[in-house]
Order: sequence, then C-alpha cells, then structure tokens
Amino acid sequence: MRKIVLTGGGTAGHVTPNLALIPSLREEGYEIYYIGSIDGMEKKLVEDYGIPYYGVHTGKLRRYFDLKNLTDPLKVLLGIREAKKVLRQIDPDIVFSKGGFVAVPVVRAASALNIPVITHESDMTPGLANRLCVPMASAVCCTFPETMSHLPADKAVLTGTPIRSELFQGNADRGFAFTGLDRTKPVILVIGGSLGAQAVNEAVRSALPELLPKWSVVHLTGKGKLDASFEGQEGYRQYEYIKEELPDLFAMADVVISRAGANAICEIQALAKPNILIPLPAKASRGDQLLNAESFRKQGFSVVLKEETVTPHVLASAVEELYNKRDLYAKTMKDSPQGDSARMIIKLINNYRLHR
Repeated sequence: MRKIVLTGGGTAGHVTPNLALIPSLREEGYEIYYIGSIDGMEKKLVEDYGIPYYGVHTGKLRRYFDLKNLTDPLKVLLGIREAKKVLRQIDPDIVFSKGGFVAVPVVRAASALNIPVITHESDMTPGLANRLCVPMASAVCCTFPETMSHLPADKAVLTGTPIRSELFQGNADRGFAFTGLDRTKPVILVIGGSLGAQAVNEAVRSALPELLPKWSVVHLTGKGKLDASFEGQEGYRQYEYIKEELPDLFAMADVVISRAGANAICEIQALAKPNILIPLPAKASRGDQLLNAESFRKQGFSVVLKEETVTPHVLASAVEELYNKRDLYAKTMKDSPQGDSARMIIKLINNYRLHR
C-alpha cells in the first residue's frame, strides 16, 4: 500500500490545497496521514475527511522581537523529535508539505529519515517557513511563474494550486433557488476570505446604489461583519460564511470581487470567473497579495483595484467594463497551462516516491 503524509497548517490557506489532493491521492491508492500542530485549526478540517491526524509541537516563526522567540526554537526541536517518531511508525513513501510553521519540524524530520519531501508555495515569494524547508525538498511546486526565480532551478515546478473538486460541481439553478435572486440580472459574488475584509465590504455596500439597478449582489462578508441595515435590500444577499452552497454561488456568478489571497484567486481562475481583485495593502501585510494580484493582471486573468483608490463609481465602472469583456477574461483563464494542478502534483508525488 502506498503511503503519504500531508502536512501544513496555521491558516486555511495552508490546509485546503492539501485537502484538494485527497480525492486524487485516494484514486491512486494512497493511504493518507496528516501531521499538524497539536491544537491547530487544521485538525478539525482534516478529521472531517476521516484521515488519521497526528499533532506535534511547533514554534511560530517571527520576524520581530518577542519573548517567545526564546522558547519557540525548543518547541521546534521537540516537534522534530515527535515527527520522527510518527514518521517511523507510519513509514510513508513521501511527505507533501503545504507550508506554514507546522511544516518545518515535519519536513526536517522527514529529511533526517531520508523520506522524500515535496513542498508547495502558493504566494509569489516563499514565506519564511517554506524557505527553511526548500533545502530539504526534492521538488518545490509553485503557483506563479514569477516564483520560479526565487527557487532553486533544479527544484522549482510550476503547477498552480490544487482546487477542491466540489467547487466544479456547482449548479446555477440551485444558487438562484438558495438566494431567491432575480434570474434576469447578472450576478456579482463578493468574497472577502474566511475572516472577511472590512474595506471590501464597505466599498461594495457604498457602491450598491450604482450596482443594484442592473446587478444582483451576493456578499460573503466574513464572521461578525453582517450589516442589519441592508437586510431586505432588493437584489442584495449577505452571508457571514457559506460552505455547502459555495459551488452553486460560484456557478451563478458572472463577476467575482475578491481579495487576492493565493488560494482564493486560484479557485477563481480554475473556475474561469471574470474577477476584480482588491488586494490587501502593503501596510496590512507582507505585500504578497499585491504581488499575487499583479501577476494575475499581467496574465490577463484579473482586473486589479488598489484598496485606497476604490470609490463607489470606480468599483461600479470596473464591474461594467469587466462584464463587457467577460468572454475574453474567461477564455484566457481556461487556456492557462495550469488547469489541472492536482494531476501535475500527483505525477510529481508518484515520481519522487519511487526515489526512496
């Protein structure tokens, strides 16, 4: 029986691509295990798939001074020892890492046991955790062409990001039945991420007077970010979070407005949905969303608006212009060579599994 250990955690972005690989791995006959942090959010996500989960200690990697910087390296060392014990017990053929601080002890333990490791980097530039893992990896998968220049030439492979298969099973009729919206109007789907994006929420709500005469708007606001004053507004539906119905909402959407997190925009591209990206500004991040968005703009996948320039009229005009060119944007995304990321990654896994 083929065996694989998946690792990665800390945020949903370090888990969902792993989950997206599960159906293909099972088709290939792999017995799947997961190593994450002891109390990480990844534990619940993984256990919902019926996969054995092992928790190890890990220390957060910080670029700033914190007293925990003195103790967290000890946690990483403990995590390496724990991961070695688990890996010896499982005896996997290969480890696939999606990154995040939890991946560091697992990848180092695998390397010490001569177990092949493949890592994946979603953002334009590798994060600190992945930079620590790259020297021990046999191959490094990446989402953006520009990332290749930041990685060793003999390891970098442009694969894109694996997408959850259920997103392709959406049905527009179910979406309209769920929302109760007018089928005769085109639909804008607004996504701010699992925590929502207050600046995007405010921009969209401010633009509703210009949008609603022509468009219906489905707004995923994030937890705690509903606005009761908009309840009952004709043509507007707001939800904190959607899980089961998300594929149907995508299916009914003509235009998507989103932040520029790597996993989110790769899902949008895989579904070939014309989109407007409003990336998180540099002052609120390490700037990766700005780089992600610019790459998608250059590739012809997206329209990009800077958060500080978004006004109701700017947003409404951008939606109108994008909609008029929707067929061109959709074709460009469909023609991308990164269309079947999961299959490309599975081929790499099968190849390097045999190197052990």
